[in-house]
Amino acid sequence: MNFIFLRIVPAVCLLVLGGSVGRSQEQGRGVGESSSAAAETKLANRSNVLAGIDVLQRDDFDVLAGQKVALITNQTGITRTGDSTVSILFESDNVDLVALFSPEHGFAGTLDQANIDDGRDATTGLKVHSLYGKTRVPTPEMLAGVDTLVFDIQDIGTRFYTYISTMGSAMKAAGQQGVRFVVLDRPNPIGGIDVQGPVLDAGSESFVGFHPIAVRHGMTVGELARMFQAEMKIDVDLVVVPVERWDRGQMLDDTGRLWVNPSPNMRNLNQALLYPGVGLWEMTNVSVGRGTDIPFEIIGASWIDPIAFADRLNLAGLAGVRFMPLMFVPESSQYADQRCGGVQILITNRSQVDPLRLGMTLATSLHAMYPEQWDTSKLNRLLSDQKTADGILAGASADELIAGYQEELGSFLQRRAKYLIYPDVDAE
Repeated sequence: MNFIFLRIVPAVCLLVLGGSVGRSQEQGRGVGESSSAAAETKLANRSNVLAGIDVLQRDDFDVLAGQKVALITNQTGITRTGDSTVSILFESDNVDLVALFSPEHGFAGTLDQANIDDGRDATTGLKVHSLYGKTRVPTPEMLAGVDTLVFDIQDIGTRFYTYISTMGSAMKAAGQQGVRFVVLDRPNPIGGIDVQGPVLDAGSESFVGFHPIAVRHGMTVGELARMFQAEMKIDVDLVVVPVERWDRGQMLDDTGRLWVNPSPNMRNLNQALLYPGVGLWEMTNVSVGRGTDIPFEIIGASWIDPIAFADRLNLAGLAGVRFMPLMFVPESSQYADQRCGGVQILITNRSQVDPLRLGMTLATSLHAMYPEQWDTSKLNRLLSDQKTADGILAGASADELIAGYQEELGSFLQRRAKYLIYPDVDAE
C-alpha cells in the first residue's frame, strides 16, 4: 500500500464519492421519479429552506416588534441570501438592536484562542460582549435595558461543540434577569435523524458538555433550547422561530443554504460529519489535523505507523469510509512542526457513515496497537461517559462499546422525542 506525505495540503472541496447523497434523498423514491417535474420539485425544496432569521424577516420581525434586543451571533448568522442577521435587525424599523454578544472563536469566527476580549462591530458601532473571555455568561450589567435576547448561530450537531453551551448559559442568565429568549432556529447540518454515541454522565457537565445528551444528538438548537428549558428547569420566556421546509433527513447541502465555516477548523460538511467521532479523542495525544488544511479528516501522531494503522482500520470494514495512510506535519496545535504518521478518512458513501462507530474503532485500534504510546489520561474529557472509557481501557471491541451504551442512548431518544419540532419524514 502506498502512502502520501502531507505538510499543509491544498484546500479540499467537499468529497462525496460514489454519487452518495443525503439520507432523505435515498429513501422513498422510485425509479420513475427521475422526471424533470420531480427534479424541479427537488430543486424548489432545496432552495426554499428558511432558517429562523428568514422566517422572522418575512414576517416583518413581529416577534421582536417594539423590543430592545441583544443578539448572540457570529459569522454564521446569515439569511439564505448571505445577509448578516446583525445588519437585518439593525436596519429594521421594528427592532431596536442595542447590543451584541459573541461565542467561542469571536464575532467573526476566526480566533482560536483561550480568551477573547470584548470588541465593537464596525458596521453598526454596537459593542460586542465576548462570552468567551472574562465571562461565559451574560452579566446583569450586559443585559440591563434589554427586553429580548436573541440567539442565531449555526451549530454542527455534536455535543462538545460549545455554541450550545453558550446558548444554554445565556438562557439561564436571561431568565434570571426577566429577559425573554428567542432562538432563531437553523437546520442541523449533519441531519436530524441519526442519533449516536454515549450520553454524557450526569454530574459530568462542563462547557464542552452542557447537558446529558448523546454525542451526535440529531437536534436543532431550537429543539435543544426546549429540552434545556424543561429538563434544567430554566425559568425563561422561550420563543423558537422555527425553520421551514426542512426535513430531518436533510444535511446542509440538501437545503440550498450557504456553508459558512462555523469555526476556524470546521471547513466543510465532511469535517462536520466526521467530527463527532474524530473530535472525541483530541484531548489525548493524537493530532486530529488542527494545523493542516483538513482538520478532522485526518488523525495521527509521531508514533503511529501509517500503513499498519490504515490496514487495521480498513480491515474493520466500516461502511461509507476508507482510510488512506499518510505522513503530515501540523503547523500548530498537537505535534506542531513534527512529522506524524496517520490516516486520511475518505468518505465513499455519506449516507452510510456512522461517525461514532468510526470513533470507537479509532479508539480501540489506538489502544490495541499503541498501549504505551497513547496517553489516555484525558480519554474521558469529551467522551464524558465513564463506562465507555473504562471499556476502551479494558480492551473491549467497538461492537462491545456500542452495545454497552445502547440502553442510555435509548433513554435519551425517549427524552428527546418530546422536544422535537420537525417531523421525521422516514417515519411518516
